[in-house]
Order: sequence, then structure tokens, then C-alpha cells
Amino acid sequence: MVRRAFVERNLISGLRSKGVSWSEDSAYHLANDLPTIGRSGVRHGFDILSNVNHSPILLGTSSFTATGWKGSFYPKGLRPADYLSYYAQHFDTVEIDSTFYATPNVTVVRSWNAKTPEGFLFAAKVPQEITHKRVLKDCGEEFKVFLTTMEALGEKLGPLLFQFGKFDKYEFKSLDDFLARLVPFLKKLPKEHKFAVEIRNKDWLVPKLADVLREHGVALTLIDQGWMPRPWEMKEKFDLITADFTYVRWLGDRKGIEEKTTTWDKVIVDRQGDLSEWVGLLKKVQERRIMILAFANNHYAGFGPGTVDLVRRLWGIEAPRVVPQPTGQQPSLFD
Repeated sequence: MVRRAFVERNLISGLRSKGVSWSEDSAYHLANDLPTIGRSGVRHGFDILSNVNHSPILLGTSSFTATGWKGSFYPKGLRPADYLSYYAQHFDTVEIDSTFYATPNVTVVRSWNAKTPEGFLFAAKVPQEITHKRVLKDCGEEFKVFLTTMEALGEKLGPLLFQFGKFDKYEFKSLDDFLARLVPFLKKLPKEHKFAVEIRNKDWLVPKLADVLREHGVALTLIDQGWMPRPWEMKEKFDLITADFTYVRWLGDRKGIEEKTTTWDKVIVDRQGDLSEWVGLLKKVQERRIMILAFANNHYAGFGPGTVDLVRRLWGIEAPRVVPQPTGQQPSLFD
């Protein structure tokens, strides 16, 4: 069953943002009349919210732990085993970064599921063994193991991200060479899951790439990162929406910010102007009834949760109401 409170909150937020007066009681009854989220959580969540001509923006951070978050985001004294449960009270989704380094043990994935409420969504990076070392070649078994493991999240499994590195001429001479590798892989992707592709070669951000991704229902990841153009800075204008959802990553300049800090406990880069542009852009995307998942990296402004708070203020979204927890910490199932 879908977490009805999650649906109600998005219904109220969306309708109020359109100037419609909508009570919590009305949202409760509408939410209970709607179908439940199925196995491919993102697709069915989109179907529910599109019934009221509204699709949400789901906000989260890249990873739910970082040096400096204890005391700045997580309360002092909170056990690390309880971090994810606390995080899920404040955010709709999280991008799991650790899967980039290796496929996790299935017991870990089950613990993520157990510690989060229904309606919460996990995005996760496809392992670098597939995206960087093998670059989609001879990796069928590795991808199958990763996908099967992540399916332990059940309805909470959201998009899986193929984050590619910046390729040089020795790896792929051109976009066409890359597409010759990418397209056969995309054809084999299971239709019951959602996928996004991130490209770090700026010259490859052209209509041809978007058309290929659109043909296979894969989202082109929109990023705010060092050397890559933001959507409004691109020389060639084309439709960047290639699926029924879009995937946004606020990444920043890793090298530049790490010269200033490696403790991620506060915002040190003013991103209000940039994020105002993003909010304007994404509201237009939302008008198309496209679900948006957006993740803030610490390297963007210095403190991922602070970036999300700023986006909420600029968008006019209320932060989730947090249910007070008992003072005594109880052991969790997988501790």
C-alpha cells in the first residue's frame, strides 16, 4: 500500500501552488480513492498524482551521510543506525552513492527498506564496474546481480542512474561510437524499472542523444556541474525531457569547493541565483505533468540539506512535518 500521507502532502502542496484551496480532509479522501503504487514505484506514483493535473518534485540529497552532518543535520546522540529513518522524515527520496563503488549486500538493501516509510523512493547509481570499467560491455551478469539486489527495495525502488565519466577520444571517437555501445544495452533494459543516463561530454548534449533516450524511455539527467552547461546555457536548444520523469543533480565544482572545505556542515557557496533559474525551469517541466526527482550534493554549496531547504523556499514548498520520536532509542531490525 502507498503511504497515504505522502500522497496527501503532494496533493495539497500541488493544488495550493496553483491557487486552489484544498483541505487535508479532502486530500485524505481523494488519496484513498486512488490506486496504489505498484512495483515500479515512480511510474505508478506519477499516475496517481497526474489524476489531479499535478506531479510532484521529490527532493533529497546525494547519500544520507556525510562528514559534518552529525550535529548540523542529525541530532547529537542519534545513533548512525538510525540516520536513515531520521532522514526519511525530512526528505522524499535519496540517491544512494555507495552503489557506485560496489553492489551492496542484499541484507543492507533490506535494512534500507525496513528503515523508511511507504512512499519513500530510493535512486541509486549503477556500479562503476558497469559504467566506467566495462562501459556497458560484457557486464550482463554484473548488472543482473545489481538489479536483483536493488529489487529488495520493492515499491521503494526508484530510478537507477548510469553516471558515465568524461570520455576521451581513445575510448569513443564520437557520440556515434558511444551510441553504438549504448543502444544495444538500452534495448535490454527491463521495462518494469526506471533508468536515467548522465553524460559528462558537453559536446554530446545534442538532439540525437535525447532522441535515443526518449525512444527507450530513459531520462536524460540534468546536472549543475563544473564544466557542463546548465539547461539554460546550452548552445543547441532541444527538449531535454526524454521520459515520464526527469532526474536532476546539483553537483557543483568538486575541486573548487574542496579547496575551501571538506566538512559538509554548512552552506558556503551562495546558490540562490542558480537555484532560482532551476526552480523556474523545473516548474515549466512540472506543468507538463512530468515527475521530478532532484538531488543536492554537498559539493554544490557545502551542505546538501541546506541546498534542499533553499529549493523548498524558492519553490514555495513546506518542509515535511516531522513526527516526534521517543527519547529512548530502540534497536532496529538490522542492527
